[in-house]
Amino acid sequence: MSEKSILVVNNGAYLTLHYRLATLDGEDIISTFHESPATLLLGQGQLAPSLEEALLGLEEGSHTTQELPPEQAFGLRNPDLIQRVSLKTLRENSAFGEEFKVGDLIDFSAPSGGKFAGVIQEIDDESALFDFNHPLAGQRVLFETKIIGIL
Repeated sequence: MSEKSILVVNNGAYLTLHYRLATLDGEDIISTFHESPATLLLGQGQLAPSLEEALLGLEEGSHTTQELPPEQAFGLRNPDLIQRVSLKTLRENSAFGEEFKVGDLIDFSAPSGGKFAGVIQEIDDESALFDFNHPLAGQRVLFETKIIGIL
């Protein structure tokens, strides 16, 4: 009787898995554990490259939780992404009559047509200070995975 070989995740693997990203205190950022599992082809950009890298070498059937440093999660905080925006510019690019306050997340349109968002850190009579870093930048996160199948 031959032993069944254990499959491990490698580049180009087609996976069925459950995964969860959570803050260190256990608050879910995203989770598939309470719904259908995800299927993805590694190397196609369906997950962030650093998350795909964290899957490499995991065995079929394994259920693991890894603590990822900021560099492998949402990146380090970048001080260059904290910028002042004039209230004139803010009003010209938002809904008419919209009121702004500290803590608001505001979406902006880029000249290239893309969108980006920032959180108001402080506001005065002439401008607002925005943080355009991802809200989870600079934080460690938990990456829980259950590898259901590997092709």
